[in-house]
Amino acid sequence: MNKINPFIKWVGGKRQLLSEINVRKPEHFNNYFEPFVGGGAVFLALQNKNKTYINDISTELTDAYKTIKDDHLNLMKLLDKHQEAHKNNPKEYFYEMRSWDRDENWNQISQLEKTARLIYLNKTCFNGLYRVNKSGFFNTPWNGKLEINLYDRENIINLHNFLNKKVVINNGDFAEICKHAKKGDFIFFDPPYDLINATTFDSYTKNPFGVEGQKRLAELAHQLSERGCYVMLTNHNTPLINELYKDFKIDVVNVKRMINSKSDQRFGVETIIYNY
Repeated sequence: MNKINPFIKWVGGKRQLLSEINVRKPEHFNNYFEPFVGGGAVFLALQNKNKTYINDISTELTDAYKTIKDDHLNLMKLLDKHQEAHKNNPKEYFYEMRSWDRDENWNQISQLEKTARLIYLNKTCFNGLYRVNKSGFFNTPWNGKLEINLYDRENIINLHNFLNKKVVINNGDFAEICKHAKKGDFIFFDPPYDLINATTFDSYTKNPFGVEGQKRLAELAHQLSERGCYVMLTNHNTPLINELYKDFKIDVVNVKRMINSKSDQRFGVETIIYNY
């Protein structure tokens, strides 16, 4: 099994929590589901031999996975062009690329070009924070870096090969992909976290998850549990989360949050919740 790292940095990435997740995963399971895939650290670490279903609400993100699956060579060529153009005038080129989604012809831009732009912006925006405003426009500022490395060729090739084995890529609501889950399957949920305070980051899209999203997810998790599925999820250690999953096992763990813009707030506690 070739090691594969996430090709993109994403809010709530689980690389810092992989060891804690790994020791709690089911010993044996059939298909694997990740309805909030993000950067994909968990499914890439597992590389399940059976079928894997990944999903995200972000169309740009799921299209990026599809592009790497279907057109990775042309993607790398385009990323090379972005990297070269960045050298000449980094700040100007960044803001030119960031403005694309404000253009009236945005919907006519190809999936390949949008994926290359997404990766470029992710590597050149402040703290790698994918964020859009209420209008749906990418609005994270430039990170000030003059030299960049947009991708690892071997990693992209390994990801391309794995995605072409038994991986289903879906874009939509988290509940939709879980309709395929059966007894013995493993579902890992990494949703937008419950808010600790008013400044807690709730959603990288223009539609916040909110309390109702947490309640709907908890209801689905219990339905899957009754179906005989292995269910695991991560979240903040809040009264709401502890109440919603009081009949599941709840482990509180320390975690380092790499994407927080304030270095003194990059450490905290989270919960790993599971039904087995």
